[in-house]
Amino acid sequence: MAFRIHDSVVRGEIDNREKGVVRGRIWLHGRPEPVELELRGNAHPDLAGCRLTFTNPLPTTAHAHLDSLNPCQRGTIGDLTVSRKVRVFDLAFEEAYAMIKRGEKPPEHLANSLYLEWFSEANGRVVIESADYRLEISPPAWRLTPEEEAQRAKDAAAGFAGFMDKASQALEAARFNPPEDRPMNEFEWEQAFRESDALTDKAMELRAKYGDRPDFEEILAREMGWDKTADQDEPGADGDDDAARDVDEMNRICAEAEANPPQPNPLTEGVDWVREAGGGICHPLEKRIREGAVALWRWCDEHELLGEDGEPDLHDMLFKYQCCGAKCAGALGGLPYDGSARESGFIVAGLKRALGLLHESLKAAERVASKGSLPAEKVGPYREELFAARQELLALMKRFRAAGA
Repeated sequence: MAFRIHDSVVRGEIDNREKGVVRGRIWLHGRPEPVELELRGNAHPDLAGCRLTFTNPLPTTAHAHLDSLNPCQRGTIGDLTVSRKVRVFDLAFEEAYAMIKRGEKPPEHLANSLYLEWFSEANGRVVIESADYRLEISPPAWRLTPEEEAQRAKDAAAGFAGFMDKASQALEAARFNPPEDRPMNEFEWEQAFRESDALTDKAMELRAKYGDRPDFEEILAREMGWDKTADQDEPGADGDDDAARDVDEMNRICAEAEANPPQPNPLTEGVDWVREAGGGICHPLEKRIREGAVALWRWCDEHELLGEDGEPDLHDMLFKYQCCGAKCAGALGGLPYDGSARESGFIVAGLKRALGLLHESLKAAERVASKGSLPAEKVGPYREELFAARQELLALMKRFRAAGA
């Protein structure tokens, strides 16, 4: 995945006044010395030959892997422009998010954004993108000729293609062929999950790069290997009719499922499922984790510990625990309806992922405790709850390993 560090940028300067070279310095959250850029290539025509300075007026946060960003970035420039079009909300993010949750569409407009991309020998692809920065641009010392602009675009595309080649290699390394004669065990499910992660990473990078282009769907299909148009019949052929029938059948199945939702097994209530206040069904461990994380999150929010200036480790502690609950939901969600319908290997592999996130939350809790970012009367019980949830997770893994033996 690319480094995306716009929230960690304090200020920066980029200089392309020497043709074929982009130099710069970027000051980042928590780092006293700037990151130095020594890159080959040129900016887009709007910045070619110019010196750009930018300042982030918003509060900055520490990127999760900022420490691993090499202080001297050598490599090639990708796309560098201040004219990338992005959609920006016309109101505060919190208000826009609340409208989206209500099913409403918040007002928005197109705005110009700084887009700074480079391909580092040390860290791979690094991206800074923001429509909020304050910019100052010098007059150009020179202009790109049409031939130079064509070469610049070609070089930038080649840099991204090289980055995507690495993503494709990671995907191919994670490819997994499931056995056809038996259920998969937990280790095979882990392989399947890794392949899914690699697929998701590649698709997300493509969406981040090309998501606003009108031909994005075609680009995505081609890069992901989903483009089968060469093998398809002309419109109106039997294949199109089959596809339409498949869609109709899927719609029918979904409508039936909505009209006749599955009912949980009453014999496993309290063990494999509980009913929530709103009538929903979930596993007791998922409910415990979710409610515990949300309760502490609300307390921290009420005491203004989670704002833009909040402690990153505290954010990380709560976020990882919430993600742990989500992984539990994915692994255990089928148990209320038919405990035998889910393969034991799938459940154990999913719970192992949840356990990893719980351990990350525990590590963050240790950092929070050492810094005093949370009162002892809050962080102590929270850590105890994490250990209790860990014991439940391990017991469930033991149960389903035995079931699959």
